[in-house]
Amino acid sequence: MLMLFELLFLGFTNIVTLLVVMVALFASSIPGKLRASLVMTVVSLVMWQNFVYISNQVIGNFLFWNNFVFLWPTLAVFSFFVFTFQLNAHNNWGGGRFFKIMEWVPAILLGVGFLIQIISLVLGGIFITGTDLASLQRGSGYATYIIGLVISLIAVLGYLLLSVINTRKKTHQHWAIRIVYYTVLIAVLYGLVTNVVVPLLTKGQQYASLGILTVDIFAVGFAISIIKGKLLDVKLYAVRTVVYILSLGTLAAVYGVIAFIVSQFILGYANSPVQIAINISLALILAFIFQPIKRFFDKVTNRIFYRDDYSSSVFFAELNQILATTNDLRSLLVRTSQFVSDTLKSEQASFFIYHKDSHHVSAGTVKHATLPTLDARRLDDYVNEREFGIVITDQVKDSNTVRRLLISHRINVLLPLIHNKIVLGYFLLGDPRRSSYTRRDMRILETIADELTIAIQNALSIQEVKDLNANLEQRIDSATRELRASNAQLQKLDEAKDEFISMASHQLRTPLTSIKGYISMLMDGDVGKVSKEQQHLLQEVFISSERMVRLIGDFLNVSRLQTGKFIIDKHPSDLAKIVAQEVESLEPNASAHGLKFTYKKPKNIPEMNLDENKIQQVIMNFCDNAIYYSKENSKINVTLAIVNHYVEFTVKDTGIGVPEAEQAQLFDKFFRATNARKQRPDGTGVGLFLAKKVIDAHDGEILFESKEGKGSTFGFRLPIKKR
Repeated sequence: MLMLFELLFLGFTNIVTLLVVMVALFASSIPGKLRASLVMTVVSLVMWQNFVYISNQVIGNFLFWNNFVFLWPTLAVFSFFVFTFQLNAHNNWGGGRFFKIMEWVPAILLGVGFLIQIISLVLGGIFITGTDLASLQRGSGYATYIIGLVISLIAVLGYLLLSVINTRKKTHQHWAIRIVYYTVLIAVLYGLVTNVVVPLLTKGQQYASLGILTVDIFAVGFAISIIKGKLLDVKLYAVRTVVYILSLGTLAAVYGVIAFIVSQFILGYANSPVQIAINISLALILAFIFQPIKRFFDKVTNRIFYRDDYSSSVFFAELNQILATTNDLRSLLVRTSQFVSDTLKSEQASFFIYHKDSHHVSAGTVKHATLPTLDARRLDDYVNEREFGIVITDQVKDSNTVRRLLISHRINVLLPLIHNKIVLGYFLLGDPRRSSYTRRDMRILETIADELTIAIQNALSIQEVKDLNANLEQRIDSATRELRASNAQLQKLDEAKDEFISMASHQLRTPLTSIKGYISMLMDGDVGKVSKEQQHLLQEVFISSERMVRLIGDFLNVSRLQTGKFIIDKHPSDLAKIVAQEVESLEPNASAHGLKFTYKKPKNIPEMNLDENKIQQVIMNFCDNAIYYSKENSKINVTLAIVNHYVEFTVKDTGIGVPEAEQAQLFDKFFRATNARKQRPDGTGVGLFLAKKVIDAHDGEILFESKEGKGSTFGFRLPIKKR
């Protein structure tokens, strides 16, 4: 009975340790180097427990087998220390220089203990003489071996204790190492009691097989550590196991019930060829409906165990919707952070995006981690060294400053956003609100990295355009303010100029009037007889003085327009008579230039309400321009006629004309065509401007037509209004 009990213990222990090895090799996320030392530890323990049983059951040669048993604990302790040392090889010991020194104390102790054990095994016999368990005696090497083993175990426990103290509290790694520490402590105490203390007290090896449970304690504790450390998604394996058990159980129950009913109540007999054929058919039918039943239980268990789970296809669709419909950079970052945080159940999520001119944009969920630019540059170096890829804080070497940086900013996962091998920015995830992030979460983050990069680049481009527009608007506003200020100053200068012109014009009119009067007296012979030559000279002076008076009048009118004092005083007037008088007054001037006016006074022009003086100035201006810009020995045609309820006046010459490109500006104030400035440098450019203002004030329309080098037609059209 005892032998059966021991075999059951041995089989159970082998199965448990085998599962631990399989988990370490295939299911967990333990790195390769750690995996090798862990497997060696478990294999050494399994070999030890099996040799313990063999050494107690073999017939003959007890001395060889019992001495060989002690090799495996030595290898197990050494392998496990290598595992823990590798696990914390890059730990940032937070206790200062003391802890950095203490880090190597367990390794030195282990080395001493290991040497003692090897020397004891090689030089001193652990057991001596005897042909069975009762006659085995402990040799001189037994005590030294136990001392060396205890020193090695103390080294392992000491190093684990240092690891527990120096890992960040409330992290998966902290809980995993803590469980390993207590597991090893319990296993060591139990192993020493069953394999050392009890044999010493009983002076025999008959209870040594109880030490097999040491391996079970280690295997179970280490499995719990893997689960607590989130190295294995146990929930997934458990749920899938439940699904298959429920599916197979349902099929078995349905098959059994149907087979029983058919055989007992329909056929009335059992084990017939017909019944066998029916059973086979039912088995085939059930095999076909296995998948629908399995899918049903998949849905049920997912609703129970994975209420917080999400569909990858739905996640990608909703994320693409956010990225496609959001152009504003900050809104894009906030919406994406909130969506990913809600889906992956993260405490906080945010983006850090580099912007132009050494600036950056940081946005995310409420109370998100804010990453300074200097720390981001350190992350750039780390990401470039490891050739990009997602960064998980718990997997960064403990001695690395990047780990401390990530922990200080409460960052659990760092997703670099890369474009053309240049870091565009980062997506940051805080600690998970549930147990941990799964491998599926990490795969999804890696999948969306390129989409996030493209969307952020587009938003950055749009933001740059907006910034450029804002900058241009700001510059335009500034330029507008400057123009307004300059315009205000120019208006003041223009007002001063108008005031000066008005004053100067008034002052000049008085002496010019006197000059005209005296010249007229001389020409009429009031002060004596005037010769023909003197008469000619006086005539020229008189014409020039009249022209001067008209120029002064034009300047006064321009000044009045600017100051709002330009008044149209209409009264009934005979337009045909006005035209005839002006043509007659200008004939001497035209004759002096070798020109001749042709004008036939019409008799059907009705009396019109006009400002006679101002209309007279317009007619005189058009005729005077024709005199100065016409070719010698040519005619100037002046016409006045009624055309469709309008009175039209025109002056047509064969002069230099107006260039087509400059015709649109001809009636602007102070504008003169280029060929006109060459022909008559002393012009002012106000005559046509005033003419248009006068005609507009009479509700009329300026008539103009010109072709460069062939002449021009100037005139106006006034409506005939019933009195």
